[in-house]
Amino acid sequence: MRIELVQGDITTRTVDAIVNAANSSLLGGGGVDGAIHRAAGPELLAACKELRRTELPDGLPVGAAVATPGFRLPARWVIHTVGPNRHAGQTDPALLASCFRESLLVADSLGAASVAFPAVSAGIYGWDAREVAETAFDAVTAFAASREERGEDVGVEVVEFVLFSTEMVEVFRQVREGGPAWG
Repeated sequence: MRIELVQGDITTRTVDAIVNAANSSLLGGGGVDGAIHRAAGPELLAACKELRRTELPDGLPVGAAVATPGFRLPARWVIHTVGPNRHAGQTDPALLASCFRESLLVADSLGAASVAFPAVSAGIYGWDAREVAETAFDAVTAFAASREERGEDVGVEVVEFVLFSTEMVEVFRQVREGGPAWG
């Protein structure tokens, strides 16, 4: 599995699936979630409402993931995951790691070879960017390693971390390289 860092807008990435840092309602919000809903068009909200009506009447739990079509996005699918909200007392790194792992499991089940992730929970949910980067890299590499150990095809060939700011890219770069992060 190849891991890439990209500065830019996740809604413009030409990958098989993009990951949405959603809220549990799946009905849109601010930040990455709002941008993805706007770019995908009203069909995405309709698909999310259908998920709520059928499979997820209580919403998507923290750390879980579910897919919808990408509709007007270049990506074929949107994988929605709910990151832990540090401000709400959700401070367990295992919940954050679950977002990445569960998203990769969904991507694999869809046959996605390329997936773009945002910095889940590093925005309004208050997690430190360095901790998000460390957790993200650990979860992604552990996912690939566990598949390889079992002799299974990893499936997902490319993981992009698509980060909006130069500062966030630098934090992820430093974590990947094992050095001190910016800021």
